[in-house]
Amino acid sequence: MKRELKITADGSSTLYIPEMDENYHSDHGALQEAMHVFIENGLNTIESDQISVFEMGFGTGLNALLTSIQSKKLQKHISYVGIEAFPVSAEHISEINYIELVGEEHAVDFQQMHQSNWNEKITINHNFDFTKIHEKIEDYSIPKNEFDLIYFDAFGPRAQASMWEISILEKMHKGLKLGGILVTYCAQGQFKRNLKSLGFEVIPLPGPPGKREMTKGVKK
Repeated sequence: MKRELKITADGSSTLYIPEMDENYHSDHGALQEAMHVFIENGLNTIESDQISVFEMGFGTGLNALLTSIQSKKLQKHISYVGIEAFPVSAEHISEINYIELVGEEHAVDFQQMHQSNWNEKITINHNFDFTKIHEKIEDYSIPKNEFDLIYFDAFGPRAQASMWEISILEKMHKGLKLGGILVTYCAQGQFKRNLKSLGFEVIPLPGPPGKREMTKGVKK
């Protein structure tokens, strides 16, 4: 799969896949989008001091990096699992500029995430445990009632419709604890109807720059 480095509107990097005409992160600002959707409207809304996070689409590692940074700021312990079927190459990871923007003090943590073995739990810092799963979500057996929070960051429905089907969303519902939340940049009508059909309370929220709306689902 060919990937091309791009700089988004807030100065942060993303990768572009020409054959899908799809970016890993928003053209309007990769860092801004991740902070708004996953940190501010996801992680920061959870009161517990022990938080388990599942990321659908580990990709460049931006969401995991920001979550690790936030774990230190909040002084909360986070256990993080990210799944990725098609890992980004080390060459592309070396080209993206997240560390320049968030601070060199986080460089070692970011390197550990990308250099660690797949399917092996490691400790990034005393607040943050990390596991990356190299597998297709279709083949992955998600632990039941395991997670407080899901970052649903798959490519959009236009580019990768299969990731937004009921069968995948059922896995997300299964993996969440009662009262757990799913957050995503997507606000597609059919996606929200699918969430409701599975028993999620669907909460539309203001979107990040360039998007009118995002979606939060709460497992009831």
